Amino acid sequence: MNHKELMERTRKEHFAVGAFNIDNLEIFKAVVAAAKKKQSPVLVEVSKGEVDFWGYDNIVDLVKNARDEGVEIFINQDHTPSVEEARKGVEAGFELIHLDVTDKGKTSYDDIVRMTKEFVPYAHEHGCLVEGELEYFAGSSNVHTETIDYEEIKKHFTDPEVAAKFVEETQIDTFAASIGNLHGLYPVPKKLDIELLQQIRDRLNCYISLHGGSGTPPHFFSEAVKVGVSKININSEMRKAFRTGLEEALKQNPTEYAVPKIEGPVIDDIQSVVEAHMDVFGSSGKAV
Repeated sequence: MNHKELMERTRKEHFAVGAFNIDNLEIFKAVVAAAKKKQSPVLVEVSKGEVDFWGYDNIVDLVKNARDEGVEIFINQDHTPSVEEARKGVEAGFELIHLDVTDKGKTSYDDIVRMTKEFVPYAHEHGCLVEGELEYFAGSSNVHTETIDYEEIKKHFTDPEVAAKFVEETQIDTFAASIGNLHGLYPVPKKLDIELLQQIRDRLNCYISLHGGSGTPPHFFSEAVKVGVSKININSEMRKAFRTGLEEALKQNPTEYAVPKIEGPVIDDIQSVVEAHMDVFGSSGKAV
């Protein structure tokens, strides 16, 4: 199994690989079970909070165990806020690193380029693929009650020409596009600008990722895959499935204290979310 070959296959075979954040063991088990059932390659990913919770080595060991069971699975370090922490991910054995030094939109273009150029050669030397980001993705990986202010979101849409310049200057492997995707779940569905995505695809030779996939109508994903997106991130939908499933399980079993009996249905709920996305992304049946 090779993460570089997987990303190449996404382009050649016209599918996107799902990158699923793992907050806890239950979510990890659900993602692995979905990958087995759907025969899908999969990325599991952790952002800073999840890295601090798990520890690098524990995450790597979990993924190695799943790989030994025949799952085509790799690790992505998501929204890594500094070159120093990105290096730690490489040293721990992560295969993909998303370097996000935008500081919520406060960092200048030149500084983003400088830090990205500092990290890319080191990562490539160790066989790691690097994802770069220029625009701050709004929201948070939570369930929001406010609607989406698309006029504000559009201010941070990717400029295809600037993206092409950024990729050329930094030599990143994957570019995180901003086309209406944002973090979190909202009371209204998200809308992706597929025409803009096509313009970005026409200007870039590297892979393209979409962050903030939760709550996006499936037809947008199907269109994005046709255009040539290789990686799509999902988090909030799994978090919601975990919480609502756990609340229901506790309600239905008020005297049960055996944790596996309570959490079994919860894991099933999360697995269903992951499987549905694998089908839409076109990755089902694509595992080596």
